Amino acid sequence: MPLLYLLRHGEIESPRRDCFIGHTDVPLSSAGRDQILAWRDHFRDLAFGAVWSSDLLRAVQTAELLSPGRESHIRTNRELRELNLGEWEGLPRDQVRAAHPDLWKARGEDLAGFHPPGGESFSELQSRAVSCIHRICAEELERILIVTHAGVIRILVCMILEVPISNLFRIHIDYAGLTIIDFKHAVPIRAVNALPIGKANTAYPRHIS
Repeated sequence: MPLLYLLRHGEIESPRRDCFIGHTDVPLSSAGRDQILAWRDHFRDLAFGAVWSSDLLRAVQTAELLSPGRESHIRTNRELRELNLGEWEGLPRDQVRAAHPDLWKARGEDLAGFHPPGGESFSELQSRAVSCIHRICAEELERILIVTHAGVIRILVCMILEVPISNLFRIHIDYAGLTIIDFKHAVPIRAVNALPIGKANTAYPRHIS
């Protein structure tokens, strides 16, 4: 099994703070590009057998910044996307909570199984994303970079640690946070939410993205 580098995309351009952004296709912000360029220096001497990315723009841009001159080698897969939030996409959390108190309560009571109208549940996200990552790992023998989203990384960490999905928001993943997993070891998680030295985020925008 390969050594797996899971990188959350950089900070995004968002019209509103504290809103649901899952499949909404938004680009990296200027600060987000700088976050990823900081990683490029750290990755310069690492040989990746493959570079995979979610097909959403913010992830593809991240992968391209990390692979200058090798953009054609980046492989994308929509199964690495963030949670599909359906009709809640782009809406502020406070607005959703006020407009749909019963749904908001149901979400809190069953985070794993609840899905917003037209969207998917975290259990469904786990099924598609983890299956995709397993297929990628089966194809490669070396170090792999996967650029994806906070939800995907949290879900995978929960699965490895046998932590209930209901606790996934206890795992903090910054923009440009790096998680390293080595399935060859009995304790496979080597790092969670690592950031380039001197590049720690000073603010934590609350997006699902």
